[in-house]
Amino acid sequence: MIKILNANEIEDGWFTGRVFGETNQTVQEVIADVVQNGDAALRKYGQKFDVSAPASFLIPESELKAAAEKLQKEHPETYNAICYSHDLAMKFALCQKNSFDDFEVELVPGMYTGQKTIPVEKAGVYVPAGRFPLVSTVIMTVTPAAAAGVEEIVLCTPPRVHPDNIQEAKKQGLGVPGKPFVGGKPYADEGIMAAAYICGVKKCYACGGSQAIAAMAYGTETVPSVDVIVGPGNKFVAAAKKQVYGQVGIDMVAGPTEVFIIADESANPAWVAADLLAQAEHDVVAQPVMVTTSRSLAEKVSEEIEKQLATLETAATARQSIDNCGRLIIVDSLEQAAEFANRKAPEHLELAMEEGPDRDRVASLVRNYGSLFVGHYSAEVFGDYAAGLNHTLPTSGSARYTGGLSVRVFLKTVTTLRTSKNTEGMINSANAAGALGDAEGLAAHARAARIRLN
Repeated sequence: MIKILNANEIEDGWFTGRVFGETNQTVQEVIADVVQNGDAALRKYGQKFDVSAPASFLIPESELKAAAEKLQKEHPETYNAICYSHDLAMKFALCQKNSFDDFEVELVPGMYTGQKTIPVEKAGVYVPAGRFPLVSTVIMTVTPAAAAGVEEIVLCTPPRVHPDNIQEAKKQGLGVPGKPFVGGKPYADEGIMAAAYICGVKKCYACGGSQAIAAMAYGTETVPSVDVIVGPGNKFVAAAKKQVYGQVGIDMVAGPTEVFIIADESANPAWVAADLLAQAEHDVVAQPVMVTTSRSLAEKVSEEIEKQLATLETAATARQSIDNCGRLIIVDSLEQAAEFANRKAPEHLELAMEEGPDRDRVASLVRNYGSLFVGHYSAEVFGDYAAGLNHTLPTSGSARYTGGLSVRVFLKTVTTLRTSKNTEGMINSANAAGALGDAEGLAAHARAARIRLN
């Protein structure tokens, strides 16, 4: 059962970022192997970790198209939901892009400074396909890259047994964890392939795990190297992204998901419980938290969690998350609730409150979160799937210093300088640069500035 605690019972350590084991040595070895041996290393790790180790990795576009057409025919509601989500995500990402202005301004007479926003040339996206193939992650990673104007988008996702190879795999008892089918055609989860086609992906590779991150960072005979890698994954994928940072840019190193709900007496206990369980079902170490001034609400939410768990298909995972990581915290005031949220810096922050001055005050006080969901009807799961927002967000307290995945990750802001001969700006900057070069003992710097005065 979820713990109900008073504010003074929350230890300081609860507010710090959570760390879940180091995998650096294993991942270092995988990355080094991929750098050294390219596709051969990818095949080796496919045989070791995946259900399929295909002979090649690039999934033909025709397969992506066929998966989309199959989804449209057999599951039109899912197909239409992907299209709707993609449309909203594209609109939002384009609005973000349009907020970054190029400009040139004359700071002083004769000296023009400016900035330009330029997309990276190649982006790599990673889409997990473990217990829950994350179809929505295709939308959230590919769409902002496309909106930014990235020329080439590379998608990597764990392989599956191709339909043409399924009968042979079954005959041999292969195509299951620990017994991969080796040498077949490249294939992936059909939902992921369909979403990739809808979002305009041209290069989709049946390659997963930390080896896929290494392949996109350094390139192999088959998988091209990219400039930026984004997307979630398990602890090995996260560790690999951390290690290849510098060779490529990354979005963030994400940990287990979190939701933090500030609720008042107007909150519906069933709705709050549903939102907490929606995060809890992700992972046994997901962290569902509600903070309220009402003990009565906390008790009702606790009861509702137990009621909903009884009929939840993912109860085995959600139960562990609720019991071990969940908290219902009773605070003295809404101001203290906002303070707790700022200290925790959660991935998702909900204000389960009626419209009015109290909610407005709390909204003005909170500042550390990945995404903010305001009001009873702004469900966090809308942000996960179909509200235009990106669901790849900072975790483990990193919302203190960064936001989530956005079009910005795929854009570079560069600066420009243009000066004119013998203008006030040029002369003054030459004199100042010469003096500072002298002060730092960098004689060539000082000369390069002053030589333009002659």
